[in-house]
Amino acid sequence: MKFTPLFSALLSLTAALMLSAVPVSGAQLKALIIDGRNNHDWRSTTPHLKKVLEETGLFQVDVATAPAKDGDMNSFRPKFSDYSVVISNYNGEPWSAETKSALVNHIRGGGGFVSIHAANNSFPEWKEYNEMIGVGGWGDRTEKWGPRLYWEEKLVRDSSPGRGGSHGDQHVFQMITRSPEHPIMKGLPSVWMHAKDELYDRLRGPAENLTVLATAYSDQITRGTGKHEPLLFSIAYGKGRVFHTALGHNNGADITSQRCIGFITTLQRGAEWAATGKVTQKVPENFPTADAVSSR
Repeated sequence: MKFTPLFSALLSLTAALMLSAVPVSGAQLKALIIDGRNNHDWRSTTPHLKKVLEETGLFQVDVATAPAKDGDMNSFRPKFSDYSVVISNYNGEPWSAETKSALVNHIRGGGGFVSIHAANNSFPEWKEYNEMIGVGGWGDRTEKWGPRLYWEEKLVRDSSPGRGGSHGDQHVFQMITRSPEHPIMKGLPSVWMHAKDELYDRLRGPAENLTVLATAYSDQITRGTGKHEPLLFSIAYGKGRVFHTALGHNNGADITSQRCIGFITTLQRGAEWAATGKVTQKVPENFPTADAVSSR
């Protein structure tokens, strides 16, 4: 069928108008936050996480909430394969075998995963999850789960017997960048102050294909270990990428640590890296300094 020049021009104009109507969000990365159970107040944390991810303009964020206590966990079946990155704000009852397998297959196949604070307490008996997050704490973890990590001029893997996971008093502390060329950390100060938080220590796990991005000194004055404790990690898991932040405690509705610009920036950049393998976001001008916390 032959079209007249006028009709062809109208067709081209219509197509152009249709393309211009496609929302910008169509190009966004799809992210999924998992919550529903946690020993922390996930109800105050999840909206904040969603907001700071969406404000980058990079992410369209959905939330999947697991059933409440005594609910049917078999009904919890997020379609992980629909998402570029899955963010865990979850620490609770085990998922079904089907749901666990779906997450493992998605991340191994090239998906992204982000573990936030107490999410590294989750699933102590789930072998693949421990491999995915690199190290974790609590849940009766011991040396059987793997070495504890600390930094002493370089990363030390200590296989001596002991518990996995503890912390001293909540306090403000300095973060020290250990992998300045990693895309998540590139451009960040070598030392920066983090808002009042729990400083996790004695984390243990397989720690395979793991890079320590930043540490903090766990001072014995605050009932710490006297060691530089790794708190930010990247992990390669199959074809996938994992960003693990041990930062982000909350005290009920008080989310002081999560309002720290350092926490927000590393989460935003970590999520982008987990989803794509690169970071396009600039370091904000109000990022914390070596001497001062910067918060919202």
